[in-house]
Amino acid sequence: MITNRIIQFLNIVGVNIFSFKVHMEAFRQKLTYSILFVSAAFGLAACNNKEAEKPASQIAAKVNSGEISVHQVNYILSRTGAGANKPEMAPKIRREILDRLVDQELAVEQAIEKKLDRSPDVLMSIENARREILARAYVEQIAAGMDKPTVDDAKKYYAEHPQLFAERRIYNIQEIVLPAISGIADELRELLNGGKSMEDIANWLKGKGIKFVGGSATRPAEQIPLELLPKIHPLKVGQGLLMEGPQSITVMRLAASQSVPISEDVALPRIQQFLGNQRTTEAAKQELKALKAKAKITYMGEFSGGDSATSQAATAPPAAPAAGAAISKSAADIAVEKGVAGLK
Repeated sequence: MITNRIIQFLNIVGVNIFSFKVHMEAFRQKLTYSILFVSAAFGLAACNNKEAEKPASQIAAKVNSGEISVHQVNYILSRTGAGANKPEMAPKIRREILDRLVDQELAVEQAIEKKLDRSPDVLMSIENARREILARAYVEQIAAGMDKPTVDDAKKYYAEHPQLFAERRIYNIQEIVLPAISGIADELRELLNGGKSMEDIANWLKGKGIKFVGGSATRPAEQIPLELLPKIHPLKVGQGLLMEGPQSITVMRLAASQSVPISEDVALPRIQQFLGNQRTTEAAKQELKALKAKAKITYMGEFSGGDSATSQAATAPPAAPAAGAAISKSAADIAVEKGVAGLK
């Protein structure tokens, strides 16, 4: 199964993996109808064209003029990993998969009858799904050729990152975010170091007519970016820090924390998975970089300045927070993809 890191990488290089990811997530949530829709254009259509060639033992169900094969059921079961840890549940899960495939087949037959398979939007969706599947298969092939992280690799990582494991904590962080204003950071730092509460700081900003947004959030260590965690971990309750960005300033204060360590035995399998994902992502990036260097790529029309436009978009600083807007992502969420999302 494609890992979260591989999906993130595909998104970075411009492959929209969202629709395929939705299928996988939806199946884990009671096997909803949406997981099965895209595969109809491929698996079921092909099966219908070869129904005369299938032995009866390979047919799981007949639906009007169409058929559903045992291979289709097994494929979905293997791709989702449903019931992998509970073999006794496999028969029930296989029947649930088949029931959903029957529903899908009925919908596919109606779609074909209404000639929806000739719709430009549907044809484009099918082509997009084909490209996503091929790109995913390529990255999975790269992953298969990578050396797997050893237990010693995982133990080393465990020892080097006590904040994530042996000294892991869950943090409740309060924050105030405001636009970057010349000279204001030093004054805010004095207020913060002087023990002023977040309410006092908010009132001080209001008195100066400075617009800001505030909020609080509770996050475990693994949801905090690695570059930020060493700054938050030493804080005691009531202490805070100030972070300056190109267009915003964030004042943070630790409101509460709870020690919730993770033992080495529990952490090692997760660390191995994380390190594997990390290696695969880096290897895939390097492979595509090499392919891109050899390829002849010409940007056309409005994209003719592709490289420079992409570079500018990538380096453009984030917009300052709008006055009165709710915080949708706190400072602790900044660059969270660089953290240890793979350890969840």
